[in-house]
Amino acid sequence: MLGAGVFVVFAPAAAAAGGLGLLIALALAGFIAYCNATSSARLAVRYPESGGTYVYGRERLHPFAGFLAGWGFVVGKTASCAAMALTIGAYLWPGRARLVAILAVVAVTAVNLRGIGKTATATRVLVGVTLAVLVVVAVTGAPHIAPDRLDGLGGTGFRGVLTAAGLLFFAFAGYARIATLGEEVRDPERTIPRAVPLALGIVLAGYLVLAVVALGVLGEERLATAAAPLAETVSAAGLPGLAWLVRAGATVAVTGVLLSLLAGVGRTALAMARRRDLPGALAAVHPRLRVPHRAELAVAAVVAVVVALGDIRGAIGFSSCTVLVYYAITNASALTLGREPARKVPVQLLAALGLVGCLVLAVSLPVASVVAGFGVLALGALGYALRHAVGRA
Repeated sequence: MLGAGVFVVFAPAAAAAGGLGLLIALALAGFIAYCNATSSARLAVRYPESGGTYVYGRERLHPFAGFLAGWGFVVGKTASCAAMALTIGAYLWPGRARLVAILAVVAVTAVNLRGIGKTATATRVLVGVTLAVLVVVAVTGAPHIAPDRLDGLGGTGFRGVLTAAGLLFFAFAGYARIATLGEEVRDPERTIPRAVPLALGIVLAGYLVLAVVALGVLGEERLATAAAPLAETVSAAGLPGLAWLVRAGATVAVTGVLLSLLAGVGRTALAMARRRDLPGALAAVHPRLRVPHRAELAVAAVVAVVVALGDIRGAIGFSSCTVLVYYAITNASALTLGREPARKVPVQLLAALGLVGCLVLAVSLPVASVVAGFGVLALGALGYALRHAVGRA
């Protein structure tokens, strides 16, 4: 979560919702993410295996629901992986962005193939560097906040707030990665319910602070057009010499996103291959390292092709659309678990609000993202139906 989103997503969200609208949208996206996180944690304890909502949908709803969740996750996050790799290239060597992006995919895949322990260690280092950079932005920008810049709802009103919340959801979507990696988590019944909401709460608080600083220093119009919002915040605060540090931090953060994204997509592909929703050859697990090496390599190859042929325009919206559908299925699955009287928070209500919220945000995204996202989901559904029809014949 403390990855690419915090460095890039404030700008399009501010353009959609305005200054005050950005803060409202951030709170709304955070609340829906909390609903989703609660549902994910409950389900991950019940089903501590790789695959996340692909498994939950199959077990709690219907095999097709599981397939749709898995398909949406794989295609959406594969697009995100390509976008993150291209972002690394754009920051490090703009003139050779695609080459750098492909090299980044190769390097990150090599780390993931060493096992989830290596992935976790590398991620901790990357998160530590990212936190240090974000603290620099907050500390240098806070004295220069102008309160009158923290207002305005843009020209689109409440619809703009919903669009911004859908875009901002892209920045939160890593909170359930621990559930996706369920088989490799120690003591999942204790670890997962604590880790998911704790991580989400910390990140939401950090995002709110950084959003206020960026808005208060740059103002709504400048933030909406900023190519590197946090770097420009530091420059506008009178310390342009630190902008290079923020740009370097963004590169490190995006590398961390790519590291965890490739691991998560590989595990979901593993779960789908085990049930023949993807080619069975992808279900292989390395006998010594205990990683789904074929799935990891296949995902990396697809990402490299997308990097070589595509671009990052619309990637955030497309990813948000498919992943919001994924979490809608998560909440629908959690609704079948029943009530938990010992809980202070009404978990069934949170699951219902999360389900409705995910669907509303998905259809509130830019039209091109909605059409592309639901179009790809429909193609996957058609393939599923044809495969089963041929099987019955």
